[in-house]
Amino acid sequence: MVTKHEDGTVATRQEQKLKPPSMYQVFLLNDDYTPMEFVVAILQEYFNKDREAATQIMLKVHRDGKGMCGVYPKDIASTKVELVLTHARKAGHPLQCMMEEA
Repeated sequence: MVTKHEDGTVATRQEQKLKPPSMYQVFLLNDDYTPMEFVVAILQEYFNKDREAATQIMLKVHRDGKGMCGVYPKDIASTKVELVLTHARKAGHPLQCMMEEA
């Protein structure tokens, strides 16, 4: 867009192209101590999964060692990881939660 002023100067506005934010996958990692029911509860509370979806993810964590909980922008993913880790530690469980760029 070009704008001409009365004093003869010309201003040109350059269009900025915004790119979408980087997305991050959030994962739970398997351990031999955290109860399966606790993992299901975490998935329901922090990742808004219904009982069926939470159970399926929990079983994937149990069988494969790692299960994806969701994909979020960096700040949200980081917050979810911290909330899960804090909740697990307060409950006395060694559950691990991590994020990686999608």
